Amino acid sequence: MEPAADIHALIAQYGTLIYAIIFLWTFFEGETFVLFAGATAQQGALNVWVLLLVAWLGSFSGDQMWFWIGRRYGSQMLERRPKWRAGVDGALEMLKRYDTWFILSFRFIYGVRNFASFAMGVARIDPLRFAALNFVAAFVWAASFVGIGYLFGRALEAMLGDVVHYFLYVMLGVFVGSSTIVYLVHRHSARKAAARAAAKAEAAAKAEAAAKAAAD
Repeated sequence: MEPAADIHALIAQYGTLIYAIIFLWTFFEGETFVLFAGATAQQGALNVWVLLLVAWLGSFSGDQMWFWIGRRYGSQMLERRPKWRAGVDGALEMLKRYDTWFILSFRFIYGVRNFASFAMGVARIDPLRFAALNFVAAFVWAASFVGIGYLFGRALEAMLGDVVHYFLYVMLGVFVGSSTIVYLVHRHSARKAAARAAAKAEAAAKAEAAAKAAAD
């Protein structure tokens, strides 16, 4: 059965409880499901705003859970499941290199999301910082997949292959590109501010030296 047909069947069977199902689905992952749920919303079978909300909160809640599991039980779990180590180490390496940008973008990196929140809990990132960034990232994720499904759902249904992976790469590229621009603008502003501060300090030093010379 096709994903869109699956969703219509679930709506027919469960009615408004479909939103609880979507919440649970996105609690774990659910990119494909959210894409086709967006297409179903475009057809009027789902409320797109409620869909966005439950996908947002489901994704946020799922990653919060894995973060706290990693924070509380990470070391013990890795000892019992050594196969997880490679995925966790990969996520930690990306966290070390990209920090905030990784927290905001890990949902769009195929093969990393499963370990990312758990790894950040193991790394003992500040919980409030993670929750704030995770809340923003979950919204971007939900809005992206619901939006693309809503706008292009019929085209997606007609396409063959795993379109979700390609979409993930596209969204990651957009995110990295925009993040790079923001970083460059911020760095340029910081350099200008540092140059102004240095100029003021130099001027103050010269004024102080001149005052001492005059006093002598």
